[in-house]
Amino acid sequence: MVRGRIRAKLRRSSLYTFACSNRSRPPYTDQGPHNYGFQGPGYSRIVYCNQPRLHTKKKPLKYCSNYTTTTKYNILTFLPKAIYEQFRRVANIYFLLAACLSVTPFAPFDAFSVIAPLVFVVGLSMTKEAMEDWRRFIQDMKVNLRKATVHRGDGLFGHKPWMKIRVGDIVKVEKDRFFPADLLLLSSDYEDGICYVETMNLDGETNLKVKRALEVTLPLENDDSFKDFMTATIRCEDPNPNLYTFVGNLEYAGKVFPLDNNQILLRDSKLRNTAYVYGVVIFTGHDTKVMQNSTKSPSKRSRVEKQMDKVIYFLFILLILVASISSLGFGAKIMFSMPESWYLNQPEVTTPKLYDSTRPYMSAIYHLVTALILYGYLIPISLYVSIEIVKVLQATFINKDMHMFDEDTGIHAHARTSNLNEELGQVDTILSDKTGTLTANQMDFLKCSIAGTAYGTRGSEVEIAAAKKMAAMDLEAQDPEFSSTYRNVHRRGVSSSDIELETVITSKDEHFEKKKVIKGFSFEDSRLMKGNWSKEPHAEMLMLFFRILAVCHTAIPELNEETGGYTYESESPDEGAFLVAAREFGFEYCKRTQSSIFVRERNPSTQEPIEREFKLLNILDFTSKRKRMSVIVRGEDGHILLLCKGADTIIFDRLSQNGKMFLEATTRHLNEYGEAGLRTLALSYRKLEEAEYAAWNDEFHKAKTAVGDDRDAMLEQISDKMERELILVGATAVEDKLQEGVPQCIDKLAQAGLKLWVLTGDKMETAINIGFSCSLLRQEMKQICITTNTDDKGAARNDTLTQITNGSRMIQLEKDPHAAFALIIDGKNLTYALDDDLKHHFLALAVNCASVICCRVSPKQKALVTRLVKVGTKKTTLAIGDGANDVGMIQEADIGVGISGVEGMQAVMASDFSIAQFRFLERLLVVHGQWCYKRIAKMICYFFYKNIAFALTLFYFEAFTFFSGQSVYNDWYMVLFNVALTSFPVISLGVFEQDVSSEICLQFPALYQQGSKNLFFDWYRIFGWIGNGVYTSLIIFVLNVTIFYDQAFRKEGQTEDMSVLGTTMFTSIISAVNCQIALTMSHFTWIQHILVWGSILAWYLFLLGFGQLSPEFSGNGYKILIEALLPAPSFWACTLLVTVVCNIPYFVHISFERCFHPMDHHIIQEIKYYKKDVKDRRMWKRERTKARQETKIGFTARVDAKIRQLKGKMQKRYSSIGQHKVLHLKAAPSQPVP
Repeated sequence: MVRGRIRAKLRRSSLYTFACSNRSRPPYTDQGPHNYGFQGPGYSRIVYCNQPRLHTKKKPLKYCSNYTTTTKYNILTFLPKAIYEQFRRVANIYFLLAACLSVTPFAPFDAFSVIAPLVFVVGLSMTKEAMEDWRRFIQDMKVNLRKATVHRGDGLFGHKPWMKIRVGDIVKVEKDRFFPADLLLLSSDYEDGICYVETMNLDGETNLKVKRALEVTLPLENDDSFKDFMTATIRCEDPNPNLYTFVGNLEYAGKVFPLDNNQILLRDSKLRNTAYVYGVVIFTGHDTKVMQNSTKSPSKRSRVEKQMDKVIYFLFILLILVASISSLGFGAKIMFSMPESWYLNQPEVTTPKLYDSTRPYMSAIYHLVTALILYGYLIPISLYVSIEIVKVLQATFINKDMHMFDEDTGIHAHARTSNLNEELGQVDTILSDKTGTLTANQMDFLKCSIAGTAYGTRGSEVEIAAAKKMAAMDLEAQDPEFSSTYRNVHRRGVSSSDIELETVITSKDEHFEKKKVIKGFSFEDSRLMKGNWSKEPHAEMLMLFFRILAVCHTAIPELNEETGGYTYESESPDEGAFLVAAREFGFEYCKRTQSSIFVRERNPSTQEPIEREFKLLNILDFTSKRKRMSVIVRGEDGHILLLCKGADTIIFDRLSQNGKMFLEATTRHLNEYGEAGLRTLALSYRKLEEAEYAAWNDEFHKAKTAVGDDRDAMLEQISDKMERELILVGATAVEDKLQEGVPQCIDKLAQAGLKLWVLTGDKMETAINIGFSCSLLRQEMKQICITTNTDDKGAARNDTLTQITNGSRMIQLEKDPHAAFALIIDGKNLTYALDDDLKHHFLALAVNCASVICCRVSPKQKALVTRLVKVGTKKTTLAIGDGANDVGMIQEADIGVGISGVEGMQAVMASDFSIAQFRFLERLLVVHGQWCYKRIAKMICYFFYKNIAFALTLFYFEAFTFFSGQSVYNDWYMVLFNVALTSFPVISLGVFEQDVSSEICLQFPALYQQGSKNLFFDWYRIFGWIGNGVYTSLIIFVLNVTIFYDQAFRKEGQTEDMSVLGTTMFTSIISAVNCQIALTMSHFTWIQHILVWGSILAWYLFLLGFGQLSPEFSGNGYKILIEALLPAPSFWACTLLVTVVCNIPYFVHISFERCFHPMDHHIIQEIKYYKKDVKDRRMWKRERTKARQETKIGFTARVDAKIRQLKGKMQKRYSSIGQHKVLHLKAAPSQPVP
């Protein structure tokens, strides 16, 4: 509080001279509604300040509460919505129909045996949904129960949960706290009512925003001042999602004052560098801007599950066909054979309607009910339960994966919903936020160019990583021709330095290892450190360069009492890095007043500090349109200087003739810095004469105090006059620190064939620099920048269309196969590009570009872009972000991933999966995504196979018995088939199957494309498994009936009865399908061995135990194993024969595939099995090189481009050497032959 009061003495409003201030606009004197500045629909909200009770009664003054939720259900909607979700599944609809039919007298089974599994399946799935939504509810309540300081009356403030805040409440928010609702700023601890706000959760920007209260509310500076604050009324716009505008008026003290976005504090933004503020609540809950930008939690289903529905449609058609054939056969039997079977038409024995020979067509219809239930095993009801269990266990493995555990925060990866596990393995496009997702929001001063000389020897992350890859790359093994060329050139005297990619000097000595790390300063060059700069040529230019760094900014210094040093609160992280660099060079910015900046300059010789004062005359702020910032100061020598920093293209255009002395060298250095992925700015200055400055300042003052729409244009025009005839001093290169592992993660994802779009609220320049940092962009890429400066909507829209068309044509005409394009578009143009008649042209251009970066986009636009990509490409999209501004796109994408950072949990609460760092996305997709997709795909195919194999044997037997409707199996066998005897092996397949290990997945990222191309669940594979099931069912039925038909089964000569035949067939099915799943598995654990072979053993144990029960329960199964089956050799021989014959086709298929058409993972499995990865490292390295998708983004693409560039240079050098040698031979005189 004391520090805040000390800093409050500085009236910051006077420093922002290029900003538009409300105090320059007089209040309205007429309070009539026609003079409010707005009217009509969309502007009807009325807020009575400090009177929240008026807003809790009736409409129109009753507004929504501040309670927010991201859940899919509530107490009232859970049952209807959850039931609807369950019966969106086709199979569940069928089993509901079957359950209804099971209560009729025509059902072949007891009603309980049909209804109970359905209730169990649906109930289990609903329970899982409820548990997942409950976790969302708990996280919502953590936000809703946050405490806020609210005025209770009589000048007394107390704590109240966020959810209890109402419109009209006066709220006091303290430093580093989030705003609980959208507030109108009334006052702050600064005397001129300003405060600093961080809006990273809203727009992704980390630089602080300055908000200003109206002058009329500044006296409301303490708790007591709100005793009598009851007469103010706010009339403003209705709730809307626009984060950057606000229209309203404040009626107070008999006057009307206009309001704009400068006075609005948005929910989920944070108060920074300000002790406290007071504000009145305007919008609450889902009316707030951030919630208006969010969308309802969607119900997401994976593509595998949607395709599974289509397979179930097919099986349902097959079921209808089989049941119809059975019914027609039964009808024919009744029509032609019923007179001979007179005993079937006895009411006391059978259902008369079923055997009425006078109406055989009705008998056929009644039998259709029987057949639909009897063959219902074609539709696997246990499939959904098994998938739910498997997905929960898969999610548990994701949650417990220590390779995705962040030690710094102690946060694990978390699968918030398990419905989309397999979708992780089919992603095509990733849409990512930038700030807090890709970057760590830390700028490091790395290099600089001063007076045409480059300083800074330490390489950037991009340079170091690329150099390491080049050093490790075996060029000779990859290209013998290139190696030969290298040797030939080397023999001809070309030095190795001529073919170096670039020199990257990294300090590895002990001194560097022990050097103290300085946040924001990674510069290394002894020529400038410890005052050595004074010994350099152009020492005066170096001193001016350092002074520009220390003076040209709007930052505020804060004294760290523990260290005695200064930290800096700046509007952008670049400024903070510049000030740290200036301090380390000996020019420490230490103090700021309303009119002066103080810098402590160390004497180069004695290192003694000397405090110098620079009179601050004007500040010309940086804007995205101006792309530069200037300050006008008067030095201690009385000279007036304009110090300017900005984008190099802007500064170079404003240089005087004598100011271009170092232009060529500086341009060359800037290109090098750009290739290294660094953010660059050019620094310049200009000396001003007194008369010249005085005349200009008068014009500037008039423009600043002008009232009108053209005020900003006038200021810009007058500023532009002064920022001319500049003299170039040098350039800076700072590195935007990416999060740990981000470049490597992007490179691996690119090698896996994934596309990456960046959607950010940052300025275009910032986004482009980040693109270079993480290798989404590189120097030789052709950038298609879509931007416009016109404010006319029609012209802007036409301009956008023209640029999109030109970009598409440019790509079509490109001849170079290695050419890469990057599309960069700002939010204004994106608004038009997303129109219905333009969006498909925009998408067509975007998908043909290697990189897509959308800048200055709102949360709504992020969601719209995500929807366009999802719908337009019809491929799986994944959105990843960390702030509330990313919620819309996270919910819109097929998969939403939230990063659980330190700036709130809104993105996590709306996500399907959460991770602590972007780098963990690589393992989440390439390892877990790939595994889950293949496991689920194999599991579903196997389920269809085993159920078809089982159900069709019922059909064959019924046909064999003239469509009697008789089941060959005991009812208990049929219940146990899916519940116990075949369910556990398939669950083990879905949980533990690994075609390759996690290390191999990461080493061979191209394996991920098997999921993106849906190779394991396409129609070819599905129908292959269905065909396998049909074949298995035929073999089981035909061999069993053939072997036992008219053959003696017991030693007394008796033939087998139906119970023995049914039990033998069932034993054959259990053995065949469990051996089949063993052949399907690529990876065995002891758990799988127990479950697969244990299921076969469990069947025999069941028969043994079931046979010991009383015949009242066991029926025909009484002692069937001990007395009938065990003693019969034909039983064992038949079981073994059927099992082998059933699995021969699959065995032949996989052998043929591995020998003649192997997939990538087959080759890798064989290499690992024969340990070729250890014995033949060259082959292993070659296979790893081939196992990546050709990509144009990432480090690998950058290195490939450098190699091509190197080859071209060497070929040119070799050609020139050859030509020179030929000319030399022609010129030499002929030598006599001895």
